[in-house]
Amino acid sequence: MVLILIGTGLSVALGAGAVLLGIRRHWVVVTVDGTSMLPAYAHGDRVLVRRRRLIHVRTGDVVVLEPPLNSDYRPTGPGADGRHWNIKRAAALPGDPVPPHVAGHQDTAVVPLGALVVFGDNPDSIDSRHRGFYAANQLLGVVVRLL
Repeated sequence: MVLILIGTGLSVALGAGAVLLGIRRHWVVVTVDGTSMLPAYAHGDRVLVRRRRLIHVRTGDVVVLEPPLNSDYRPTGPGADGRHWNIKRAAALPGDPVPPHVAGHQDTAVVPLGALVVFGDNPDSIDSRHRGFYAANQLLGVVVRLL
């Protein structure tokens, strides 16, 4: 009887761990650091992010991504995972015309494959106007909702 209870408890614990791991693979909570998305999201807001690849992003989606590798700007400190994340709104996707004021796009009329253009809602945001294209491989996901 005791062995059955131990086996059942172990099975339940392993099952719960597998469910949590599955959730973590698809969903993550991110805390907003800064004011680039005011008025939609304020410093300290927590948002639920669904991990997505670029093919699932739509223009107007709010996305979380790492800053471009050529960027020298870093927020005050890394997140809990040791990485820096930006929260911005997707303004143009691969094949879309490049919006005005995007840094470093003089040779390109459309957003290249594997890249996207993002802008913060706050006009003072550091975004594609300063950094140019963001790479698709730096995309964490799409904001689903404010928590």
